[in-house]
Amino acid sequence: MSHKSALFEPFSCRGLDLANRIVMAPMTRSFSPDGIPGADVGDYYARRASADVGLIISEGTTIARGSAANDPNVPKFHGEAALSAWRDIIGKVHQAGGKMGPQIWHVGMMRKPGTGHEPEAISDSPSGKTHHGKQILPEPSESEIADMVTAYAEAAGDAAALGFDCVEIHGAHGYLIDQFFWHVMNTRADRYGGTLAERARFAGEIIAECRKKTGPDLPLIFRFSQWKQQDFSVRLAQTPQELEAFLAVLVEAGIDILHCSQRRWWEAEFDGSELNLAGWAKKLTGLPTITVGSVGLSSDFIGAFQGEGSKTRPIADVIERLDKGEFDLIAVGRALLQDPFWAQKIKDERYDELAAYDGNTLKTLY
Repeated sequence: MSHKSALFEPFSCRGLDLANRIVMAPMTRSFSPDGIPGADVGDYYARRASADVGLIISEGTTIARGSAANDPNVPKFHGEAALSAWRDIIGKVHQAGGKMGPQIWHVGMMRKPGTGHEPEAISDSPSGKTHHGKQILPEPSESEIADMVTAYAEAAGDAAALGFDCVEIHGAHGYLIDQFFWHVMNTRADRYGGTLAERARFAGEIIAECRKKTGPDLPLIFRFSQWKQQDFSVRLAQTPQELEAFLAVLVEAGIDILHCSQRRWWEAEFDGSELNLAGWAKKLTGLPTITVGSVGLSSDFIGAFQGEGSKTRPIADVIERLDKGEFDLIAVGRALLQDPFWAQKIKDERYDELAAYDGNTLKTLY
């Protein structure tokens, strides 16, 4: 089997059967006025589904908490109007031959007060502290945390009812769930605080409640990262042992696939091993993993948001490590954002048609 063919081998997990190992990474677009995605959003995903993308993970969609969004134009995954729109979108994706899951999301203290779908809402958080440790809000009660958990679970249940193929829970990049992981922002003295594994309880409860709502046949994916948007130098786990204890909470709760976010997928996670974050997560848990982070490009997406371009990067190395079993799926972001036919061109070996990425077009591409 050639390295390229490894990318186009089928993959199965729970009730999910994929034609290949290519995942469209979630990418916020802010093209859903008042949180309601239109026909253009369905067309955007269907184009990728019809062009050999194995699995599409939607842009972040907000749960039913008033402060979940920091932008009124990001899509909601609650309420009759938004859910009706998502029913149309998954219908288009399935008609195009694709598979898709929503990414359910809450920005937490990343939200600027007075923004989002409900500007008057008070921001949710683990402890009411900023990423600098400054107390600006009261610490939420355990009852309030239970309401947050329920909102995630209801979104997952709605995804199952609408016919989506999986659900991804966003637990990365300094947003709400990740803020519970972070000792600077989570200083609770109750069962949601303590060691890293104890701070993962909130995520574990979300996973368990999502499973109750979705039933046994819908895979649950959890996206996590070591780095934070607020501070690139932060690491949750300093050693493989710490990472193993953290991930064990998610495994015990019933997660199916781990989506391991790095800014650059090719960077080793710990000294003494070439394994990246997805490689370590698979080694430590035995679960399927998704690797992501500038696949097919030479620089990370933070630079793209600042208008930087990016050269194409040969993908033979990531496919070779997929073939060796280091991870199971490869998530592609900006390359698929710029070119809906990226996966098709890889499959057909039309490498000369792969374009460099122009960061200045990030906000306007469909």
